[in-house]
Amino acid sequence: MKPNTSAFVAFALLELFAIATVINISFCKGTSCIESEREALLKLKHDLRDPSNRLASWIGDNGDCCKWGGVFCSNFTGHVLELNLQNPFSPDDNEAYQRSKLVGKINPSLLELKHLVHLDLSGNDFQGIQIPKYLASLVNLRYLNLSEANFTGMIPHQLGNLSNLQYLDLTGYWFELHVDSFSWLSGLSLLEHFHMSWVNLTKASDWLLSINSLSSLKELKLSHCRVYHLPPLSSANISSLNALDLSGNYFNDTYIPSWVFGLSHLVFLDLGSNKFAGQIPSGLGNLTSLGHLDLSLNQFNSTKPGWLSKLNGLKYLSLRGNSFQGTISSIGLENLTSIKTLDIAFNEQLGGKIPNSFAKFCKLRVIDVSYVNLSQDISQVLDIFSACVADALESLFLRRSQFYGHLTNQLGRFKTLRALDLSNNTVNGPIPLSLGQIANLEYLDLSNNKLNGTVSEIHFLNLTQLLVFRAHGNSLVFKINPNWVPPFQLAFLELRSCHLGPRFPLWLQSQKKLYYLDISSTRISAKIPRGFWNSIFQYDYLNVSGNQIYGGVPKFDSPSVPLITTPSLLGSIFDLSNNALSGSIFHLICQGENFSKNIEFLKLSKNHFSEDIPDCWMNWPRLRMLNLGNNNFTGSLPMSIGALNSLMSLNLRNNRLSGIIPTSFRNLSILKALDMGENELGGNIPTWIGETFSRLMILNLRSNKFHGDFPIQLCRLGSLQILDVAYNSLSGTIPRCINNFSAMATTDSSDPNSGIFYASSGDNEIVEDALLVTKGFLVEYNSILNLVRSIDISKNNFSGEIPVEVTNLQGLQSLNLSHNLFTGRIPDNIGVMRSIESLDFSANQLSGQIPQSMSNLSFLNYLNLSNNNLNGEIPSSTQLQSFGASSFAGNDLCGAPLSNCTEKNILIPEDENGSGNEDDDEDGVDWLLYISMALGFVVGFWCFIGPLLIKRRWRYKYCHFLDRLWDGCFVRKCYQIFHVCTCVFYVLNQ
Repeated sequence: MKPNTSAFVAFALLELFAIATVINISFCKGTSCIESEREALLKLKHDLRDPSNRLASWIGDNGDCCKWGGVFCSNFTGHVLELNLQNPFSPDDNEAYQRSKLVGKINPSLLELKHLVHLDLSGNDFQGIQIPKYLASLVNLRYLNLSEANFTGMIPHQLGNLSNLQYLDLTGYWFELHVDSFSWLSGLSLLEHFHMSWVNLTKASDWLLSINSLSSLKELKLSHCRVYHLPPLSSANISSLNALDLSGNYFNDTYIPSWVFGLSHLVFLDLGSNKFAGQIPSGLGNLTSLGHLDLSLNQFNSTKPGWLSKLNGLKYLSLRGNSFQGTISSIGLENLTSIKTLDIAFNEQLGGKIPNSFAKFCKLRVIDVSYVNLSQDISQVLDIFSACVADALESLFLRRSQFYGHLTNQLGRFKTLRALDLSNNTVNGPIPLSLGQIANLEYLDLSNNKLNGTVSEIHFLNLTQLLVFRAHGNSLVFKINPNWVPPFQLAFLELRSCHLGPRFPLWLQSQKKLYYLDISSTRISAKIPRGFWNSIFQYDYLNVSGNQIYGGVPKFDSPSVPLITTPSLLGSIFDLSNNALSGSIFHLICQGENFSKNIEFLKLSKNHFSEDIPDCWMNWPRLRMLNLGNNNFTGSLPMSIGALNSLMSLNLRNNRLSGIIPTSFRNLSILKALDMGENELGGNIPTWIGETFSRLMILNLRSNKFHGDFPIQLCRLGSLQILDVAYNSLSGTIPRCINNFSAMATTDSSDPNSGIFYASSGDNEIVEDALLVTKGFLVEYNSILNLVRSIDISKNNFSGEIPVEVTNLQGLQSLNLSHNLFTGRIPDNIGVMRSIESLDFSANQLSGQIPQSMSNLSFLNYLNLSNNNLNGEIPSSTQLQSFGASSFAGNDLCGAPLSNCTEKNILIPEDENGSGNEDDDEDGVDWLLYISMALGFVVGFWCFIGPLLIKRRWRYKYCHFLDRLWDGCFVRKCYQIFHVCTCVFYVLNQ
């Protein structure tokens, strides 16, 4: 090589080294973002509310937007390539998830980010706007995630212009998004991941054909899309698919189409929550790559033997909620040696026992056989699973599967167990001490068994991770040292009906994360400690009812402590009812707004609370049920109760409240139950009750001081099932429009939304209760209250006739019109009220005969027609003659069961002058009567009694005859016949 050539090469190499050094320095130091893109991001932030300050770094004086949170730029050009604004929290952590949402609109300035390849706006709240069509201009996008961000309306077909897309997630929320056609998918030939769950595809009949054209597709998720038909395919072009989720569509097809069996690369398949039925098709055995198979919540009833053995790589299998019959062994699970999660729960027609072959499932981590009729000793089950998974099993769910026997210390072998559910079985005996050795245990449910014995601190010795503990429905006695400090911080504790008392469990004050607490009916007879009162703001569910807790509600030290808002299926509940608490409730109602604003059910009934009801109810905006009944409250009704727009039930029964019903109450427009009975309220019944409370099902104003007429506007309450205005001073007539109470005109209670029922979770339920006088007794109804139909207007001053329209209320079970001033006749067609069980018309001025149709009331088991002006004969029927004479007393009636009826039916002739028989002397002695009686005695004695005195053998025979007669229950009848004959003999002699 020539010297000058060598020098040139050396110079060139030096130049390349210098360039590389500059590039490397540039790469290490980074490049500032483009000014126009920085301004675009600031405009985007301006239109968004950021309650959790996720965009705190997005400030104007920080020039380098590439250092802002969620922004990623090119190290060479400075252009923004990725914008990750997804919600950092999972919906499982609801409080943090809601708080971290960005809220507002998407500013079109986003289009300035022309080099964007990755955009994630998922989990935010864009307030129901449509997905902007201009997003289709970001043609470099390879990743687009707009899932669960509160978009609504039609998904724009312009998204088909994003030809570089490989990942598209448009998952909606409760069908607020919809698609009518999928023709635009043809432009997304590179698409590999397509998620569109919870989007309404009802009108998109081309969905499968369009998707089948995406030959690059690897993952398809269309769960809960209202796709009611799963059509066949001549050939599946999506053969590279490795994940398919079509769950929750409730296909009308009962079979799985054969093209699914050709997707040989599938690793994940979810066909749960559909209507597939019959035998599980063996074609699924062709999918030998499957690791996850979910066929839950279908109607499969059997499986062909052997097909599961082909899926030797299966790690997750759910057959939950089907209709399998026979035994567990018949399903063919014994060869699933790779299985980690096995769920066959809620197959209630499936029985047998857990097979010994399950002992080979050495990789098993989760098993759920709840609601399967296994009828097996619990110790056998624990022996099977302790064979090779005792050190690995994480979750064991055996709820309501008819397990029995004793829990023993073998439970302590399961060192890695995180969840154990043995609830609703008949497991008995004490809880073994070895329970305290399961250090990883987080969830423990032993409720509703037959466990007994003592529970002490040793049972919880090493349970440092315990979050949920349920033991209600057992005969357990908790003997805990008052100074004990638990090793855990619970979130959920339910010990209802266990024995905790008499002292209040002080260790509860150490539980700072507890949001659900039920220690109702646990024999506590003590004051609530001050420290516990101050902690009540942390509870989402608190139930200490049914004890003998006494004392008052103190002033809280820290009323501003925030409530732990954890999602509850029941809604937030605070229940102190059925105790002996006293004094004012002012501090509870008027302090702690962070607490009260979340409560939905408040029950303080059956205590000794007194003084006025506080007027701070504007602090309880979510309240749905308020029960202050059976206390000693005085004063007038607070106006602020009218601010409770969500209120469905208001119970102020049995207090000493006075005054009138405030007009502010008319704002309670969704009220279903109003009970103000047994107070001292007065004035007229407001007419707006009928005009405003269109959903009202219970109206109880019993035992107050209301006066005036029965408002005709009440006839508008078509949903009314129970009306009780008894023991007031109401007057006037009953309007004929009473037949507008349409809920009382039917016996159909099949509509679940028609019931007075609020919420249910597990073994707990919140229902309305009511005290009603029926059949002469005070009866409390709760769980079956929605089946009750009753009217009670007794003890008033109502007058006029009973309107015949009342007989249209053919669903009515109890009707009480007693102690009024009703006149006229009982409606002739009263017999059409076939549901009537209790009927009380007593103490009125009714006249005429008892209608013959009343004998048709076959369910009638309480009747009172006494003290009226009724006459004539009581209709003959098995039903009416079964009542006592008191039901008809105080009238001019005859016929059974009245004992004087025969006498009343005998007509005694009189002479023309009305003076009677000449032989009778009004002031003289009836000698004929006495002579007849004497003669009868003599004849009777010597013809009957005399021979018995003389003949001993006859006496023996006669006594023996009487004994046999008594045993056959005929003596009473003979006596009645003898009595009637005597009466007839007496009358004839008159």
